[in-house]
Amino acid sequence: MSSNQPRLTTGEKTKVAWYVARMAKRGIADDRQYGGRVDQSDLQRKVDRVIDGAREREERGRKGK
Repeated sequence: MSSNQPRLTTGEKTKVAWYVARMAKRGIADDRQYGGRVDQSDLQRKVDRVIDGAREREERGRKGK
């Protein structure tokens, strides 16, 4: 893992997996025949929030040592 990617807890991994699964489900349901595009930015923001929270948690852990 690169230094800018935090280590995720089991709960964080579960949340990210859930959001990615929902993104996949939306992608499958997308009706591209008529040009419909499903907006997934809300789920992407949620994933980003989980990762940002993990970064903050690691920073607090480093400062506490």
